[in-house]
Amino acid sequence: MRILKILNESASERRFFVRFALAATVAAMPLASFAEPSHGIAMYGEPALPAGFTSLPYANPEAPKGGSIRFAEPGGFDSLKSWVLKGNPVFFGTMSVVAETLMYRSIDEPFTLYGLLAESVETDESRSWIEFTLRPDAKFSDGSPVTVEDVIWSYETLGTQGHPRYLGAWEKVEKIEKTGENKVRITFNTLDRELPLIMGLRPILKKAQWEGKDFTESGLEVPIGSGPYVVDKVDAGRSISFKRNPDYWGKDLPINAGRNNLDIIRYDYFGDANAMFEAFRAGEVDVWRELSPTKWDTEFSFPRVTSGEVVKSEIGNERPSGIMGLVMNTRNPIFADWRVREAMIEAFNFQFINSTLNGGKEPRITSYFSNSVLAMQPGAAEGRVKELLQPFATDLPPGTMEGYTLPEGSDKALDRRGLRGALKLMEEAGWTVQDGVLKNAEGQPFAFEIVLNQSGSAMRTAAETQQMVDIYIESLRNLGITPKVTLLDAAQYVDRTNRYDFDMTWYERALSLSPGNEQLLYWGAAGVTEPGSRNWMGMNSPAAEAMITEMLNAAGPEDFTAAVRALDRVLTAGRYVIPVSYSPISRLAHSSSLHYPEKTPIYGDWPGFMPDVWWQEAQ
Repeated sequence: MRILKILNESASERRFFVRFALAATVAAMPLASFAEPSHGIAMYGEPALPAGFTSLPYANPEAPKGGSIRFAEPGGFDSLKSWVLKGNPVFFGTMSVVAETLMYRSIDEPFTLYGLLAESVETDESRSWIEFTLRPDAKFSDGSPVTVEDVIWSYETLGTQGHPRYLGAWEKVEKIEKTGENKVRITFNTLDRELPLIMGLRPILKKAQWEGKDFTESGLEVPIGSGPYVVDKVDAGRSISFKRNPDYWGKDLPINAGRNNLDIIRYDYFGDANAMFEAFRAGEVDVWRELSPTKWDTEFSFPRVTSGEVVKSEIGNERPSGIMGLVMNTRNPIFADWRVREAMIEAFNFQFINSTLNGGKEPRITSYFSNSVLAMQPGAAEGRVKELLQPFATDLPPGTMEGYTLPEGSDKALDRRGLRGALKLMEEAGWTVQDGVLKNAEGQPFAFEIVLNQSGSAMRTAAETQQMVDIYIESLRNLGITPKVTLLDAAQYVDRTNRYDFDMTWYERALSLSPGNEQLLYWGAAGVTEPGSRNWMGMNSPAAEAMITEMLNAAGPEDFTAAVRALDRVLTAGRYVIPVSYSPISRLAHSSSLHYPEKTPIYGDWPGFMPDVWWQEAQ
């Protein structure tokens, strides 16, 4: 029966379930291999790559070393400490080439880690603890060894003083201790199968550099790491470059074969997307990630493209769409009612906006995990999904159990049906049009502020977001609503969103094929009041937290998938975000001298792919 079910799935679903089914088969075997050192660890079963593998499947071991790559980033930065909340730091991912982790994540498997700083990993059947054995030759860039003391200090400091992304998992740690010259063991106080993997991905910092200083403060002190690159040049707010360390201790590890090929990685910061694109056209930037299919088709005929100096690449993936759009902050009482949030969605004429901005070429995000096997299924909840949600059914918004779909919208600017539906919902929630203005029974107008980053975001330029909001505001005027729009520079925007000081704003959350503990940071109740979480909507949902708990303790892939699909229903029917379109491919225009392997991982263009496995051929 299981084989028949797999045959009836889509191609991507088959690949996903076959990988997990094989893992589950291994997991069901006698567990003698547990509590024995292993070269890697997977969420279920065994890693796909055996001990003694020669390279990652999406890396090219024959790739030449040398050359450089230049990226463009919006906004600026005033700190190199991307591990703390304060300041406006360089993007977290850029520092990963400096500060390594004990394990390295393969982006060709849903969730598998292989040894990096750690030569082996060990755990028990219930995963109540994990023990790492450090490689004795692991060194920081200053030549000093990476020690167990560095590991313990890093974990304790990040877990108590670091960015909120680290705090939740650390609360589940009972103790961390040295168990041998090169061994460190972490024991957990909570049953959570993902915790051992999460603990393998903490950056390891040099204790001697930071001890005795206020770690919570931002700053431009150059971190000393053990990674393949060192910080080369810093021009605060304008640029940062990294130089490949010729003495990197791990350059001959199989996990690094075909990785870290470029000598220089540089990030230049610009005031807006237009300046970034002009820099790319002029040859001052090597890579441009185009988000608009219309621009991809119409604006890439400039001389560097026609001469062949720049080429266009499209890279597919099998990962979830994630969520992107305008988020409503339910900490503001006007957005606490699901009917109001549904009315805001009804008034957003996606069909017209998508046609205006993208030529109607991109699909809409239909749920947080759409474009993947983890997405909620159409119609009413069934089977295990229904069983998981049933205890919360009476408190869940309509559509969670029965099924929820987004409004169709209209190809015309004025979506009369959508506006009628929105007005009806607002009236049910106690808001009526009085003298042309939407007001409540006390005569208070329905007023809110939309806060936008003038530097844009990772997935949308500021101009595109502004155009989208302008069209939306015109639609809202028909309901007697005129929001205030506030543009902020990057530093102000980060500060206000960290404090949840907004009513509505642009929201982007990338999601993976292995959602886990980070989901509590995204949707957990603690984020309603604690600053710096990803729970910008301020949701407090016992059902969501229960589904996350189910995910973390799922015995196998089918139970895991059911729990994620149930969570997807809670999030989507919660109507917290007005979703827009997403791209199932990455559109990369890049220097023709830059190359990537023919085999792309299941995550596609994802952290760990570019610049990690790219290389440059001599011109």
